[in-house]
Amino acid sequence: MPISKIETDSLASGLVAPTATALTTASGSAPSYSARAWVNFNGTGTVAIRASGNVSSITDSGVGFYTVNFTTAMPDVNYSTVATCQHQNGVTKQTAVSGENFSSSVSAVGLFTFVTGGSDFDPATVNVAVFR
Repeated sequence: MPISKIETDSLASGLVAPTATALTTASGSAPSYSARAWVNFNGTGTVAIRASGNVSSITDSGVGFYTVNFTTAMPDVNYSTVATCQHQNGVTKQTAVSGENFSSSVSAVGLFTFVTGGSDFDPATVNVAVFR
């Protein structure tokens, strides 16, 4: 069973490109949107991507500061980013923040991780999803 309903648009060259219009798993009348980019990476030591979609690399810019670089650029900077990080033993209330104040552009989004009320830190796992 297909996971999405596909419509086609004709291109000038005569080729047909698929255009996703709705997810068959969606219910109700509200539209459903997929992530334009996502990544799960190791934020400690040598930063390494574990799994990703439309993410070419991660730049480590110091303790708790990262840049997620997109393989294919976003259409504009009006995207929404969700970022989380893994709880570490003995450290509570870690936070991952991303967005326009952190060197975001159509080709990358910046983020930082910190302990609430405390200092920046490198978490074992960072997860980021980008929607537009």
